[in-house]
Formats: sequence, C-alpha cells, structure tokens
Amino acid sequence: MSEPMTSRGSTGPAAEIDVLLVEDDEGDVIMIREAFEQRQPGARLHVVNDGIEAVAFLRRADGYTDAPRPDLILLDLNMPRMDGREVLAEVETDPALTAIPIVVLTTSGAPEDIARSYTLYANAYITKPTDLDDFMTIVGKIDEFFGTTVTLPT
Repeated sequence: MSEPMTSRGSTGPAAEIDVLLVEDDEGDVIMIREAFEQRQPGARLHVVNDGIEAVAFLRRADGYTDAPRPDLILLDLNMPRMDGREVLAEVETDPALTAIPIVVLTTSGAPEDIARSYTLYANAYITKPTDLDDFMTIVGKIDEFFGTTVTLPT
C-alpha cells in the first residue's frame, strides 16, 4: 500500500500549507483557526478582515510585502469595504493569482451568489452551517481535501 499524496504532490504526511482566510467575523475566525489547529497543525493561517486587505496580501502591497503566496484562499462574501465578489473579480484579472484555489465560505445560500461566485472562478462554494459541530466538520473537510488530498500548484 502506498503512502497518501501530500498537497505538494509527494508522498508522506500532509504538507504544510499557507491558507489566506478573508473573514470579518471574529467568531468565525476563531472557529476556523481552531479547526485547522485540530486537523492540520502545520497549516499556516493568515487572516485579513476584508477584500482590500486580501488584495493587498495577494499582491504583497501595503504592509504585506513579506506575505507568502497562499496555497488556498477561504473567502467570505459579505464584508465591509470590498466584498468577496469583488475579490474574486480582482483575482480573475491577475494571471499571477488565478491558480490559487478559492473556497467561498459564507452565510449566503442565495442562488445568485452561488452562480456569480462560480462564474468568477471560485473552486467551491460552501454555506456556513449554523451548528458549531457542523461548522467544525465542514472546515475539517476543507482542510483534509486541500491539505492532504489534492495536489496544489507551487
């Protein structure tokens, strides 16, 4: 039996990944951080609170000059200043960023938000569960899939 593939495409335990969490709800940030710490302690979670900070982080501008290129983006849609839809549109226009997988993780289950997110090349769309255990399970599945199952671009 062969060993599982890591997110970097080699065999062995799960690779360390950099995850950019774009989330303005501090409670959700705490739960997501806890879920990652339980499931994949090697994951490095970088948190920004809105789309303007997310774009600055991704482009290594405005105080983020040393920011790593994330292996995965977890993106809320409804945020102040620049929302997640606008972030998706910005990423779509930048060839240096389009290969980064983006999972929309939001409270909105509106069909138009789902359709627009996929039109803007989101890789997955997940409506946040209201139950804490369900929320932790969902984040764990995201972590498992992107942290150990798929091969991410380098």
